[in-house]
Amino acid sequence: MNKVHRLFHTVKHLKPVQILNRLQRKFNKIQLCDEGGEPRPKSQQWIRYELLPSPFIGGKKFKFLNHEGEVSDWNDERQEKLWLYNLHYFDDLNAEQALNRKASLDNLIDKWIDENSPLTGNGWEPYPQSLRIVNWVKYFLSIGEPSSKVLTSIYQQANVLAQDLEYHLLGNHLFANAKALVFAGCFFDGDRAESWLDTGLKILDKEIPEQILQDGGNFELSPMYHNIILADMLDLYNLANTYNLVSLNHRKGQWKLTIEKMLHWATAMSHPDGDVSFFNDSAKGIAARQGCLHEYAVALGIEVRQKRIPAGPELISDYLKDSGYFVAQNDKIKAILDIAKVGPDYIPGHAHADTLSFELSAFGQRVFVNGGTSIYGLSEERLRQRKTESHNTVEVDGQDSSEVWSGFRVARRAYPAQPVINEQNGKLQVSCSHNGYKRLSGKVTHSRNWLFTDEQLVITDKVDGSFTSAVAHYHIHPDVEVTQVGDIVELTLITGERLFVESNGKLEIARTTWHPEFGISIPNKKLVITFTEPQLEFILRY
Repeated sequence: MNKVHRLFHTVKHLKPVQILNRLQRKFNKIQLCDEGGEPRPKSQQWIRYELLPSPFIGGKKFKFLNHEGEVSDWNDERQEKLWLYNLHYFDDLNAEQALNRKASLDNLIDKWIDENSPLTGNGWEPYPQSLRIVNWVKYFLSIGEPSSKVLTSIYQQANVLAQDLEYHLLGNHLFANAKALVFAGCFFDGDRAESWLDTGLKILDKEIPEQILQDGGNFELSPMYHNIILADMLDLYNLANTYNLVSLNHRKGQWKLTIEKMLHWATAMSHPDGDVSFFNDSAKGIAARQGCLHEYAVALGIEVRQKRIPAGPELISDYLKDSGYFVAQNDKIKAILDIAKVGPDYIPGHAHADTLSFELSAFGQRVFVNGGTSIYGLSEERLRQRKTESHNTVEVDGQDSSEVWSGFRVARRAYPAQPVINEQNGKLQVSCSHNGYKRLSGKVTHSRNWLFTDEQLVITDKVDGSFTSAVAHYHIHPDVEVTQVGDIVELTLITGERLFVESNGKLEIARTTWHPEFGISIPNKKLVITFTEPQLEFILRY
């Protein structure tokens, strides 16, 4: 496929506003303002809730993305751009135990103002700018009014952001822009602040129903980004309580309902260890864990409904229909099945070619895991982590189910058919297919059937059409010991429990890597099972 063809199948899904904004940004002349603003009086105290551990190591050192660095140059070209973004976010202001270092944090804020001239460097790009504005406002809502120097800086940053909204990207970037305008608009008094507040709320009024699906999932279909947006929603609800403004109060009820649905989705899509599952761009250590988000909600007075916890062999299911995930669990296992689109057509930047993949924990431990995400940007490794072979699903003729390319691009993509779900006689069956391989000369359709009982999971894959090779990949958590005895693979958990795998295909154990966090790559093993006939069976006994 030539580059022009691939580019066409990528850009044809974009919204007109994305294309128009890309053009506008080339000619956009941002107007700076010299004045600062006066703080708006609060109605009640901001509830400080520290969701994440501090990235501060000591002295001038911080650890972002599992990589250490110093605050010596805010735009150090030796550092990756994402690391520099994290430096400019100032997440540390609201991290665990941060207030014990108030003097050094205040000095770091002053240092940023002194060393980052307006419109210069990474820190003035709209996404890090949005996160920093919110972090600074939250910090000063916690400790009291900042100096006039800091007030002026926040005011100037919000003024710049209001002229530089990321309509070319939309999604979580535009959401972050809007949230920052709402925070700045509440924090300051005056006409300009009211304009920011009005603009931010109008964007949120459109983006919340667009980005948060009816089942509570974020439309980019990444458990990590879902938890980030959920934390944003909790912050907005917290802000509405802090400032008794009519424009916020009449939105609080709907925000609360959205938060409750999002909490349910976050719980469903987490493993028993409490952390996110790895579908699309997802990794530990970036977003707050679902347990912390529940506690934050409770602190804000939001009632959190407790979901039924499996207490025996009976299978409990949860079909997240709007986002396209299915959860099956009992007292032994929890499986999360991906029967979803890769994401919204106009913004699939965080998508992986993982259609009809799954993850599974047994006896509280992760066993079958997708490859995860340890890197962004443009590299062969970034591409490998997005490919079908890095997920627990089927690869046909060495091709990906969706054409992922560059760092954040998707050309022709897989669309799943309507799943068929049956629950009867203690068995649970989920069947689905996708058309991602229809673009191949053999017009291939991949169908997968999961059949759960209280003792085993049987996965049946069928590949219809003409093909040369088809391979199913099953990635295994590095803590699981993998041994093969004859035709059976034995999986031994660190707690001593054993699971057994067998298949009618040609089964091999291969070495690969797992990426649970940014900056971390851990050797692990995967089962590579080659089709020897059009239908492949995988049996997992637990």
